[in-house]
Amino acid sequence: MDGDPAVEPQLDPFSRVFPLPYRVGFIVTLAVWGWGLNLHGLYLHKIDVPALIRYPGRTSPHHVPHHHSTYRLATVLSVLFGVSILLFWLVTWSVPARVVAYDWIPMTYLVAVVAIFVVPLRHLPSGGRHRFLATLRRVSIGGIAEAQDGKFGDILLADVLTSYAKVCGDLFVTVCMFFSSGGSSTERPDRNCGGTVIVPLLMAVPSAIRFRQCMIEYLRVRRAPYKESVGWGGQHLANALKYSTAFPVLITSSLQRNAQGDAAKAAYNRAWLVAVLANSLYSFYWDVAKDWDLTLFSTRRARTSPHHPWGLRDRLVFRSATIYYVVIGMDLMLRCSWSMKLSPHLDRFSDFESGIFLIEFLEVFRRWIWIFFRVETEWLRNSSTGLGVDDILLGNFQGKDDDDD
Repeated sequence: MDGDPAVEPQLDPFSRVFPLPYRVGFIVTLAVWGWGLNLHGLYLHKIDVPALIRYPGRTSPHHVPHHHSTYRLATVLSVLFGVSILLFWLVTWSVPARVVAYDWIPMTYLVAVVAIFVVPLRHLPSGGRHRFLATLRRVSIGGIAEAQDGKFGDILLADVLTSYAKVCGDLFVTVCMFFSSGGSSTERPDRNCGGTVIVPLLMAVPSAIRFRQCMIEYLRVRRAPYKESVGWGGQHLANALKYSTAFPVLITSSLQRNAQGDAAKAAYNRAWLVAVLANSLYSFYWDVAKDWDLTLFSTRRARTSPHHPWGLRDRLVFRSATIYYVVIGMDLMLRCSWSMKLSPHLDRFSDFESGIFLIEFLEVFRRWIWIFFRVETEWLRNSSTGLGVDDILLGNFQGKDDDDD
């Protein structure tokens, strides 16, 4: 995780062709396509995602699968994006003055995107959008449903939001610049728009949401009458601690940007390095050991069990063990994308608008891959134990570890 969004001092060529409002819209459209591919891929592997998130299933075999409805929505969003950005290019021809003057075109596009999710349209599926908005309202204040009401769906959405923290910050910057006196949403992005602390605070909200959800889960376990079977909730606290490690990253990054003098900047840079290293490695460990139930970090006996490939687990929905090893390596690399700042050849790349966008894209891609294996794990937990969906939330079914999400 990295919270240092420095940019070039002038309107760069990348922003002339692909201004900030369109980057936000592109990521949103990509997210819908990604969710459709998640649903489709898991459906082909006989995993019933709607059942896991307590979403109503299809009542007739003649009804299209859920991923088809998602693809339909994604197609509408893609057409809207394509029409709007083509119009913008035809009007501006990448001339900086025109790019700044015609910012109303991409802003109109963003309003239309919001309308597609909020306004009921006849030819678009409404049930999924209504369920998404209801879940988002509950999750946005750190709420979490009970297991029978779709708790896993709340956890999944809140986890996804942590990967869109920078996108949420960019959306605020876009709106702030548009409504600033004499400002434009398509000029050089001013990520201090509205004050030096607002954007970092907004980027911290998704992690705060998951932190609160973990604490709610911990309190539920403490109140449960069957503590012997679910443990004392310690892993909920450990999960909450994981999300809390995002806050020092954002704080030290903000302090570093606003520090006066080389000595202060160097000190904050060292503090940021420690914070981001702890956040990345802790999150990677949790992805592998808790979210995916793999044995890579387990005891030597569990890791080298003859019943499963080394470092994995007994049951694998995706048959090839190589896939899991590749995903583990990719997750580690993408969790540590901030390390580009340490390279003498790449340290400036992440300060350019194109570099910032690439890092945002790679984090969204990492989360898209993560969803396949997180949902697979939840499906196996449910089918392995015979309990209700989300009754067990971490991988040790022997009662030695506490449950978590």
